[in-house]
Amino acid sequence: MEVLAVTGIGDVSPGDDLAALIAGAAPWLRDGDVLVVTSKIVSKAEGRLVDVPTDGPERAAARDEVLAAETARKVATRGQTRIVQTHHGFVMASAGIDASNVDRERLVLLPKDPDASARALRAALRERHGVDVAVVVSDTMGRPWRNGLTDVALGAAGIAPIRDHRGETDPYGNELNITQMAVIDELAAASELVKGKTDQVPVAVVRGYMSRPGDDGPGAVRLVREAASDMFSLGTAEARAAGLHAAALLPVDPPPAEEPAESAAVERAIAAVAGVVAPGTLFTHIPDEGVRATPPRSTDAAALVRFGTDLHRLRAALAAEGAEAVPVLPVLPG
Repeated sequence: MEVLAVTGIGDVSPGDDLAALIAGAAPWLRDGDVLVVTSKIVSKAEGRLVDVPTDGPERAAARDEVLAAETARKVATRGQTRIVQTHHGFVMASAGIDASNVDRERLVLLPKDPDASARALRAALRERHGVDVAVVVSDTMGRPWRNGLTDVALGAAGIAPIRDHRGETDPYGNELNITQMAVIDELAAASELVKGKTDQVPVAVVRGYMSRPGDDGPGAVRLVREAASDMFSLGTAEARAAGLHAAALLPVDPPPAEEPAESAAVERAIAAVAGVVAPGTLFTHIPDEGVRATPPRSTDAAALVRFGTDLHRLRAALAAEGAEAVPVLPVLPG
């Protein structure tokens, strides 16, 4: 397999025929090649540019306004860095808005629909230039568990986005149950090695990965994980803040759960608050009933206020264990 740089494309402006530019710079394209195109030149050709002031607070304010428009959901903020989910579903710094390799008075947005852009470019190359290639639209992203950036696929056509190994058997006889490789991300990352960030090489060709493309396929949207199923859909500080906010709104009388909570979860919640409640406060888990809460012997007004606070601590701990429906039953003396 080879990764080949496509040089000589030059600067791209709104309205440019990207297929013609690429075909002119790479007349050696073959059927079955995988064309990896940096999203920035796709955006430029499609006119996804925004005019902004060149410097000062006005530039920062304009960029904030653009970021808000491109943001579907905030994920995390650290200083000036803002990680958001775009309307495409991508989780990226600054919604992928880029100020590099563009005039100072402009910002480049992501393509409106990168999969559609990939399909259109593939069709134009096939119909007008007689070459049947797969197309991957790439951009650079950070990774939640590692330092450094890598290129990933935002759009794709003519190539399966995932190579699914589930059901296959490894050399030791073990059946693979979850292995699904993000092939188009791997090809995007490999292509960045010959494109670089400052060499004005926005296109690369991967040759030898496939013999002939298939239909357009589902595109890179197949790789987008919905926030509801994402185990890391918020930053640490944001998740903590969301948890505290949810704890403040916990009902005193929660609706019944569809299934009973695990006893171990309830016991963990009780243990979690044992060291911070008032001395003498007793929490006792009664399966199929709830948690009986007995205050210290003193029942003056201050002690009862503290008891109420400790009851809410327990409700929050139960919610953290997924047992928010377990009733907390105060047992007052007399």
